[in-house]
Amino acid sequence: MSDDIKTLDDLEALAGGDAPAQEAAPAPAREPVRDELGRAYATGKRKDAVARVWIKPGSGKITVNGREMEKYFARPVLQMILRQPFEVAGVSGEFDVMATVKGGGLSGQAGAVKHGISKALQLYEPSLRPALKAAGFLTRDSRVVERKKYGKPKARKSFQFSKR
Repeated sequence: MSDDIKTLDDLEALAGGDAPAQEAAPAPAREPVRDELGRAYATGKRKDAVARVWIKPGSGKITVNGREMEKYFARPVLQMILRQPFEVAGVSGEFDVMATVKGGGLSGQAGAVKHGISKALQLYEPSLRPALKAAGFLTRDSRVVERKKYGKPKARKSFQFSKR
């Protein structure tokens, strides 16, 4: 190139003069996604567990596989995990949850229901998305159990080595 461009003004003149700067178009506002019964649906996943979650305005009742949350998830830690999205979003006791969950163990199932609740909340009320996103509740936890390799007793464990 024979022209030496040493300043931004030179570059602007080469590009076509005083072109008005294009302003970024504002992001379109998200619309609530609800079915004909006024519910929001989302699928949550964690380890091998998959949860289908429906939320609707109500008194805060959480039902998992047709049973009360306290009966299905007996450990207080798991119950706390299910309540986290509501507390972060500041809508505790405002939504009823109906969830069906399959696969995995209780801990993975609780994480799957939490993920599903978070996704359904942001679909029902898009203004809750920033708080849920900042807390990391909309991101699927991709950690899964590593597969067992042949010639080993577990995924990485080896048999005792002997030189002789």
